[in-house]
Amino acid sequence: MKIIISEFIDASAVESLASHFEVHADATLVDRPDALRSLLDDADALIVRNRTQVTPALLDDAPRLIAVGRLGVGLDNIDLAACAQRGVQVFPATGANARAVAEYVIATALMLLRRAYLSSASVAAGEWPRAALSSGRELAGSTMAVIGFGAIGQLVARLARALDMRVVGYDPQQPASAACWSETGAQCVTFEHALRTADVVSVHVPLIDATRNLLDADRLSMLKPHAAVINTSRGGVIDETALAEALRQGRLGGAALDVFADEPLKAASPLAGAPNLILTPHIAGLTVQSNERVSTLVAARVKQALLDHRRHSQQSEKIST
Repeated sequence: MKIIISEFIDASAVESLASHFEVHADATLVDRPDALRSLLDDADALIVRNRTQVTPALLDDAPRLIAVGRLGVGLDNIDLAACAQRGVQVFPATGANARAVAEYVIATALMLLRRAYLSSASVAAGEWPRAALSSGRELAGSTMAVIGFGAIGQLVARLARALDMRVVGYDPQQPASAACWSETGAQCVTFEHALRTADVVSVHVPLIDATRNLLDADRLSMLKPHAAVINTSRGGVIDETALAEALRQGRLGGAALDVFADEPLKAASPLAGAPNLILTPHIAGLTVQSNERVSTLVAARVKQALLDHRRHSQQSEKIST
Protein backbone atom coordinates (compact mmCIF):
# COMPACT_ATOMS: atom_id res chain seq x y z
CA MET A 1 0.00 0.00 0.00
CA LYS A 2 1.22 3.51 -0.85
CA ILE A 3 1.10 6.77 1.12
CA ILE A 4 1.79 10.22 -0.36
CA ILE A 5 2.78 13.08 1.96
CA SER A 6 2.62 16.45 0.21
CA GLU A 7 3.77 18.80 2.99
CA PHE A 8 6.27 18.74 5.82
CA ILE A 9 5.95 16.11 8.55
CA ASP A 10 8.09 14.92 11.43
CA ALA A 11 10.70 12.40 10.26
CA SER A 12 9.86 9.87 12.99
CA ALA A 13 6.28 9.64 11.69
CA VAL A 14 7.55 8.92 8.18
CA GLU A 15 9.78 6.16 9.55
CA SER A 16 6.85 4.64 11.41
CA LEU A 17 4.74 4.52 8.25
CA ALA A 18 7.61 3.31 6.07
CA SER A 19 7.96 0.18 8.19
CA HIS A 20 4.53 -0.95 6.95
CA PHE A 21 3.91 0.81 3.63
CA GLU A 22 5.53 2.41 0.63
CA VAL A 23 5.86 6.10 1.54
CA HIS A 24 6.60 9.04 -0.74
CA ALA A 25 7.16 12.12 1.45
CA ASP A 26 8.02 15.32 -0.40
CA ALA A 27 7.12 18.72 1.05
CA THR A 28 7.48 20.33 -2.40
CA LEU A 29 4.55 18.37 -3.84
CA VAL A 30 2.09 21.00 -2.60
CA ASP A 31 3.68 23.39 -5.12
CA ARG A 32 3.91 20.78 -7.91
CA PRO A 33 0.32 19.75 -8.58
CA ASP A 34 1.11 17.74 -11.70
CA ALA A 35 3.64 15.62 -9.82
CA LEU A 36 1.19 15.16 -6.97
CA ARG A 37 -1.61 14.03 -9.28
CA SER A 38 0.73 11.54 -10.94
CA LEU A 39 1.74 10.00 -7.62
CA LEU A 40 -1.87 9.76 -6.46
CA ASP A 41 -2.83 7.49 -9.34
CA ASP A 42 -2.09 4.37 -7.27
CA ALA A 43 -2.01 5.88 -3.75
CA ASP A 44 -4.01 4.47 -0.86
CA ALA A 45 -3.54 7.45 1.47
CA LEU A 46 -2.66 11.13 1.29
CA ILE A 47 -1.33 13.22 4.18
CA VAL A 48 -1.52 17.04 3.91
CA ARG A 49 -1.30 20.21 5.95
CA ASN A 50 -3.37 23.30 5.12
CA ARG A 51 -2.07 24.22 1.67
CA THR A 52 -2.86 21.09 -0.31
CA GLN A 53 -6.42 21.40 -1.61
CA VAL A 54 -8.24 18.06 -1.50
CA THR A 55 -10.87 18.80 -4.13
CA PRO A 56 -13.18 16.52 -6.11
CA ALA A 57 -10.77 16.87 -9.05
CA LEU A 58 -7.83 15.73 -6.94
CA LEU A 59 -9.87 12.81 -5.60
CA ASP A 60 -10.71 11.83 -9.18
CA ASP A 61 -6.97 11.46 -9.75
CA ALA A 62 -6.73 9.12 -6.74
CA PRO A 63 -9.19 6.27 -7.45
CA ARG A 64 -7.65 3.97 -4.80
CA LEU A 65 -7.61 6.50 -2.00
CA ILE A 66 -8.81 5.20 1.37
CA ALA A 67 -7.68 7.88 3.80
CA VAL A 68 -6.64 11.53 4.01
CA GLY A 69 -4.60 12.61 7.02
CA ARG A 70 -4.67 16.29 7.97
CA LEU A 71 -1.61 17.55 9.87
CA GLY A 72 -3.69 20.10 11.76
CA VAL A 73 -7.29 20.64 12.77
CA GLY A 74 -8.84 22.97 10.18
CA LEU A 75 -10.59 21.13 7.37
CA ASP A 76 -11.50 23.97 5.00
CA ASN A 77 -8.91 22.74 2.47
CA ILE A 78 -10.56 19.32 2.31
CA ASP A 79 -13.87 18.74 0.54
CA LEU A 80 -15.46 16.55 3.18
CA ALA A 81 -18.59 15.86 1.15
CA ALA A 82 -16.54 14.64 -1.81
CA CYS A 83 -14.46 12.44 0.48
CA ALA A 84 -17.57 10.94 2.08
CA GLN A 85 -19.12 10.31 -1.33
CA ARG A 86 -16.03 8.33 -2.36
CA GLY A 87 -15.69 6.50 0.95
CA VAL A 88 -12.46 8.30 1.86
CA GLN A 89 -11.89 8.69 5.61
CA VAL A 90 -10.46 12.00 6.87
CA PHE A 91 -8.24 12.08 9.95
CA PRO A 92 -7.41 15.48 11.48
CA ALA A 93 -4.96 15.94 14.35
CA THR A 94 -7.65 17.00 16.78
CA GLY A 95 -6.16 18.38 20.00
CA ALA A 96 -2.51 17.73 19.12
CA ASN A 97 -1.53 21.37 18.53
CA ALA A 98 -3.92 23.01 21.01
CA ARG A 99 -1.19 23.81 23.53
CA ALA A 100 0.99 25.53 20.92
CA VAL A 101 -1.90 27.71 19.73
CA ALA A 102 -3.03 28.57 23.26
CA GLU A 103 0.48 29.60 24.29
CA TYR A 104 0.75 31.77 21.17
CA VAL A 105 -2.45 33.54 22.19
CA ILE A 106 -1.22 34.23 25.71
CA ALA A 107 2.22 35.38 24.50
CA THR A 108 0.80 37.82 21.98
CA ALA A 109 -1.82 39.05 24.46
CA LEU A 110 1.00 39.92 26.88
CA MET A 111 2.92 41.73 24.16
CA LEU A 112 -0.04 43.67 22.82
CA LEU A 113 -1.44 44.85 26.14
CA ARG A 114 1.97 45.81 27.52
CA ARG A 115 2.92 47.57 24.25
CA ALA A 116 6.61 47.56 25.19
CA TYR A 117 8.12 44.64 23.28
CA LEU A 118 8.20 46.08 19.77
CA SER A 119 10.60 48.91 20.62
CA SER A 120 13.97 47.17 20.34
CA ALA A 121 15.00 49.02 17.16
CA SER A 122 14.31 52.47 18.62
CA VAL A 123 16.08 51.70 21.90
CA ALA A 124 19.07 50.29 20.02
CA ALA A 125 19.13 53.47 17.91
CA GLY A 126 19.65 55.56 21.04
CA GLU A 127 16.07 56.59 21.67
CA TRP A 128 14.59 56.25 25.14
CA PRO A 129 10.75 56.04 24.82
CA ARG A 130 10.28 55.30 28.50
CA ALA A 131 7.33 57.62 29.03
CA ALA A 132 5.53 56.40 25.92
CA LEU A 133 5.95 52.77 26.93
CA SER A 134 5.02 53.14 30.60
CA SER A 135 1.25 52.93 30.15
CA GLY A 136 0.98 49.26 29.27
CA ARG A 137 -1.60 46.98 30.85
CA GLU A 138 -1.29 43.72 32.79
CA LEU A 139 -3.22 40.58 31.92
CA ALA A 140 -4.21 40.07 35.56
CA GLY A 141 -7.59 41.66 36.09
CA SER A 142 -8.18 42.11 32.36
CA THR A 143 -10.94 40.33 30.44
CA MET A 144 -10.25 37.72 27.79
CA ALA A 145 -13.08 37.11 25.33
CA VAL A 146 -12.83 33.73 23.63
CA ILE A 147 -14.90 33.55 20.44
CA GLY A 148 -15.39 29.88 19.64
CA PHE A 149 -15.19 27.63 22.69
CA GLY A 150 -13.90 24.34 21.33
CA ALA A 151 -10.82 22.49 22.58
CA ILE A 152 -8.36 25.29 21.76
CA GLY A 153 -10.65 28.04 23.04
CA GLN A 154 -11.13 26.16 26.29
CA LEU A 155 -7.37 25.74 26.76
CA VAL A 156 -6.88 29.47 26.12
CA ALA A 157 -9.46 30.12 28.82
CA ARG A 158 -7.64 27.87 31.30
CA LEU A 159 -4.30 29.58 30.69
CA ALA A 160 -5.89 33.01 30.92
CA ARG A 161 -7.56 32.12 34.20
CA ALA A 162 -4.19 30.90 35.53
CA LEU A 163 -2.91 34.44 34.92
CA ASP A 164 -5.86 35.87 36.90
CA MET A 165 -7.77 37.06 33.87
CA ARG A 166 -11.54 37.14 33.77
CA VAL A 167 -12.76 35.02 30.85
CA VAL A 168 -15.97 35.39 28.89
CA GLY A 169 -16.84 33.29 25.89
CA TYR A 170 -19.24 33.01 22.99
CA ASP A 171 -20.04 29.89 21.02
CA PRO A 172 -23.50 29.15 19.59
CA GLN A 173 -22.59 25.43 19.62
CA GLN A 174 -22.01 25.44 23.40
CA PRO A 175 -25.18 26.12 25.42
CA ALA A 176 -24.88 27.96 28.73
CA SER A 177 -25.50 24.65 30.49
CA ALA A 178 -22.47 22.97 28.87
CA ALA A 179 -19.91 21.70 31.35
CA CYS A 180 -17.04 23.47 29.56
CA TRP A 181 -18.01 26.84 31.03
CA SER A 182 -17.83 25.82 34.67
CA GLU A 183 -14.84 23.55 34.06
CA THR A 184 -12.77 26.42 32.66
CA GLY A 185 -14.12 29.17 34.89
CA ALA A 186 -15.42 31.10 31.87
CA GLN A 187 -18.73 32.93 31.61
CA CYS A 188 -21.01 32.20 28.65
CA VAL A 189 -22.21 35.50 27.16
CA THR A 190 -23.61 36.92 23.93
CA PHE A 191 -21.26 37.86 21.11
CA GLU A 192 -21.88 41.58 21.57
CA HIS A 193 -21.34 41.36 25.34
CA ALA A 194 -18.06 39.52 24.80
CA LEU A 195 -16.79 42.22 22.45
CA ARG A 196 -17.84 45.17 24.58
CA THR A 197 -16.26 43.84 27.78
CA ALA A 198 -13.04 42.45 26.32
CA ASP A 199 -9.51 43.71 26.80
CA VAL A 200 -8.32 40.83 24.59
CA VAL A 201 -10.37 39.01 21.95
CA SER A 202 -9.12 35.61 20.81
CA VAL A 203 -10.87 34.06 17.80
CA HIS A 204 -11.23 30.27 17.40
CA VAL A 205 -13.86 29.58 14.74
CA PRO A 206 -13.85 27.78 11.39
CA LEU A 207 -14.24 29.76 8.18
CA ILE A 208 -17.78 29.18 6.94
CA ASP A 209 -20.37 31.51 5.45
CA ALA A 210 -21.62 32.49 8.91
CA THR A 211 -18.15 33.46 10.16
CA ARG A 212 -16.74 35.25 7.11
CA ASN A 213 -15.88 38.81 8.21
CA LEU A 214 -17.29 37.95 11.63
CA LEU A 215 -15.26 40.85 12.99
CA ASP A 216 -16.15 43.61 10.53
CA ALA A 217 -15.95 47.38 10.96
CA ASP A 218 -19.18 47.54 12.97
CA ARG A 219 -18.15 44.83 15.42
CA LEU A 220 -14.60 46.13 15.74
CA SER A 221 -16.13 49.46 16.75
CA MET A 222 -17.68 47.74 19.78
CA LEU A 223 -14.24 47.06 21.26
CA LYS A 224 -12.51 49.24 23.83
CA PRO A 225 -9.88 51.57 22.29
CA HIS A 226 -7.08 49.72 24.09
CA ALA A 227 -8.35 46.21 23.26
CA ALA A 228 -6.27 43.65 21.34
CA VAL A 229 -7.55 41.16 18.77
CA ILE A 230 -5.82 37.82 18.15
CA ASN A 231 -6.74 35.50 15.28
CA THR A 232 -5.21 32.02 15.09
CA SER A 233 -8.21 30.34 13.47
CA ARG A 234 -8.74 31.16 9.80
CA GLY A 235 -8.14 34.14 7.56
CA GLY A 236 -11.35 35.74 6.33
CA VAL A 237 -12.89 35.70 9.79
CA ILE A 238 -11.65 39.27 10.31
CA ASP A 239 -12.07 42.12 7.82
CA GLU A 240 -8.39 42.96 7.39
CA THR A 241 -8.99 46.37 5.84
CA ALA A 242 -11.32 47.41 8.69
CA LEU A 243 -8.82 46.08 11.25
CA ALA A 244 -5.92 48.04 9.73
CA GLU A 245 -8.01 51.20 9.64
CA ALA A 246 -9.02 50.80 13.30
CA LEU A 247 -5.37 50.40 14.30
CA ARG A 248 -4.23 53.42 12.30
CA GLN A 249 -6.98 55.62 13.73
CA GLY A 250 -6.26 54.55 17.30
CA ARG A 251 -9.69 52.95 17.72
CA LEU A 252 -8.06 49.60 18.56
CA GLY A 253 -5.08 48.92 20.78
CA GLY A 254 -3.38 46.14 18.84
CA ALA A 255 -3.74 42.90 16.93
CA ALA A 256 -1.91 39.65 16.24
CA LEU A 257 -2.78 37.76 13.06
CA ASP A 258 -1.40 34.32 12.25
CA VAL A 259 -3.85 33.66 9.42
CA PHE A 260 -4.98 35.74 6.46
CA ALA A 261 -7.69 35.84 3.81
CA ASP A 262 -4.99 35.20 1.19
CA GLU A 263 -1.86 33.30 2.12
CA PRO A 264 0.94 34.20 1.75
CA LEU A 265 -0.06 37.75 2.69
CA LYS A 266 0.44 40.11 -0.24
CA ALA A 267 3.09 42.85 0.08
CA ALA A 268 0.49 45.52 -0.71
CA SER A 269 -1.88 44.37 2.03
CA PRO A 270 -3.66 47.16 3.95
CA LEU A 271 -2.16 45.61 7.08
CA ALA A 272 1.35 46.67 6.07
CA GLY A 273 2.67 49.35 8.41
CA ALA A 274 -0.29 49.34 10.80
CA PRO A 275 0.82 50.12 14.39
CA ASN A 276 1.04 47.60 17.25
CA LEU A 277 0.43 44.74 14.87
CA ILE A 278 2.07 41.30 15.05
CA LEU A 279 1.98 39.24 11.84
CA THR A 280 3.13 35.61 11.68
CA PRO A 281 2.94 33.13 8.76
CA HIS A 282 0.34 30.60 9.99
CA ILE A 283 2.61 29.05 12.60
CA ALA A 284 0.68 29.45 15.86
CA GLY A 285 0.16 25.70 16.05
CA LEU A 286 3.70 24.82 15.00
CA THR A 287 6.38 24.05 17.56
CA VAL A 288 8.94 21.26 17.75
CA GLN A 289 6.72 19.45 20.23
CA SER A 290 3.39 20.04 18.48
CA ASN A 291 4.77 18.97 15.10
CA GLU A 292 5.87 15.70 16.65
CA ARG A 293 2.49 15.19 18.34
CA VAL A 294 0.51 16.09 15.21
CA SER A 295 2.63 13.95 12.92
CA THR A 296 2.58 10.95 15.26
CA LEU A 297 -1.18 11.13 15.78
CA VAL A 298 -2.08 11.46 12.09
CA ALA A 299 0.40 8.78 11.04
CA ALA A 300 -1.07 6.38 13.60
CA ARG A 301 -4.65 7.03 12.43
CA VAL A 302 -3.80 6.65 8.75
CA LYS A 303 -1.76 3.53 9.49
CA GLN A 304 -4.66 1.94 11.37
CA ALA A 305 -7.11 2.79 8.58
CA LEU A 306 -4.91 1.15 5.96
CA LEU A 307 -4.24 -1.93 8.10
CA ASP A 308 -7.97 -2.29 8.77
CA HIS A 309 -8.67 -2.00 5.05
CA ARG A 310 -6.01 -4.57 4.23
CA ARG A 311 -7.37 -6.99 6.83
CA HIS A 312 -10.93 -6.55 5.57
CA SER A 313 -9.83 -7.13 1.98
CA GLN A 314 -7.96 -10.33 2.94
CA GLN A 315 -10.99 -11.65 4.83
CA SER A 316 -13.24 -10.88 1.88
CA GLU A 317 -10.88 -12.77 -0.45
CA LYS A 318 -10.93 -15.82 1.85
CA ILE A 319 -14.72 -15.80 1.95
CA SER A 320 -15.00 -15.51 -1.83
CA THR A 321 -12.63 -18.45 -2.37
